[in-house]
Amino acid sequence: MDSPATTFKKFGGLRGRMVIVGFGSIARSVVPVLLRHLDITPAQITVVCPPSNDTAVAQEYGIRVVPKGLTEENHKQVLQELVGEGDFLLNLSVNVSSEALVRYCWEHGVLYLDTSIEPWAGAATDPAAPLSRRSNYALREGVLAFRLDKRDGPTAILTQGANPGLVSALVKQALVNIAADNDVEHERPASFEDWAALARQLDIRTIHIAEQDTQIGDRRKAANEFINTWSVDAFIEEGMQPAELGWGTHERHWPADARRHGFGSDAAVYLTRPGFGTRVRSWTPLGGPYHGFLITHGESISIADHLTLRDSGEVVYRPTVHYAYRPCDDALLSIDELMGSGRKQDHQRILRDDIVAGMDELGVLLMGNARGVYWYGSRLTIDQARQLVEHNTATSLQVVAGILGGVVWALDNPRAGVVEPDDLDYETVLRVARPYLGELVGVYGDWTPLAQHSQLYPPARDEDPWQFLNVRVT
Repeated sequence: MDSPATTFKKFGGLRGRMVIVGFGSIARSVVPVLLRHLDITPAQITVVCPPSNDTAVAQEYGIRVVPKGLTEENHKQVLQELVGEGDFLLNLSVNVSSEALVRYCWEHGVLYLDTSIEPWAGAATDPAAPLSRRSNYALREGVLAFRLDKRDGPTAILTQGANPGLVSALVKQALVNIAADNDVEHERPASFEDWAALARQLDIRTIHIAEQDTQIGDRRKAANEFINTWSVDAFIEEGMQPAELGWGTHERHWPADARRHGFGSDAAVYLTRPGFGTRVRSWTPLGGPYHGFLITHGESISIADHLTLRDSGEVVYRPTVHYAYRPCDDALLSIDELMGSGRKQDHQRILRDDIVAGMDELGVLLMGNARGVYWYGSRLTIDQARQLVEHNTATSLQVVAGILGGVVWALDNPRAGVVEPDDLDYETVLRVARPYLGELVGVYGDWTPLAQHSQLYPPARDEDPWQFLNVRVT
């Protein structure tokens, strides 16, 4: 807990109440940062979570805990006693419908922020549901349909964590940096069309959310145990969803297992296989070339959608966008065990205080420009994270930084309606998040996915390095 003598910059205040739904690895990590940078007291905060959640950190700060999980049947009754006009609901749960909470907050004048668009429990893994309907694309389209005629209302920010969330701001800053390095003169982009036009002018073909997590614990994974540096349940859920990616206009090889959704923006496609079963080639400056999982993430869809250019209704430019995630070593072993056995492990462990070394290298990798690939992002070690804020790891603090940026933007813009990270002012988000990102850097490289193809076996490849055919590991 911060010393009373320590002072931190206050970014805003909340006169009403704040309700935090869920109290997992991210919620416990965000509490000290919210108290540090907002004019808010523990007495204004209430945590609502299942009785099984570990709420020791909330109790340490004197925060009230309501031990009750939200369900489709009880969420309105539970929330009506806790939030109302002018309050803030921070949804950091899993298996609680984002769309249902957004609707409730809209109707009651409550500000809202979440870090992923969640369905009710079981919807994402229902074998009876079509693959398309189990996708993040479908979840996003559902919430966006709600906002069509509701522009002026209480702000509800969807998917504002690290990724999705912070990475949308990183993409915009990366585009500005590349333009400056190429002596490309441009006015400050004022619309999605402006950003898309700039990306097209810079010849950006593909964007990876490129992340390598090297954090290690003090004891190795045991059999029948899933280990991760953040929510195990959330990771397994998204890893078992269909792999999804924004589909670029430069692509000329349609994957045999790719499908279009047939509704909505058509900015993204899905594969008829899970993210845990789909690997791609990518690169980060410190970690170097690697194979990462193409896990579905909201930013793969929203960034591709917002960087789309149309001419007379026809799409003329869009980059391919997707996640390329290499989790920590124990998580890799856990995924291998899960996919091999075909069943979820009986035990799980989130690495926190038992992490002994490592970092999270999280950024965006923009490909296609003549200067080479450009990675822009955060390098945060476990030691740096612990020095900055208690109860945090490198992974959690990057998410917390994105949440803080979103909360501050919402307090400054309380009547923005339902928005995504791409709608926020990227400079505000980065300014607020910056102190918690460790080393924030931009690095050019000469890497291409063709360099990772084995010379011993003739691969299916295209001489254009930025084709998804070259990026995907088959």
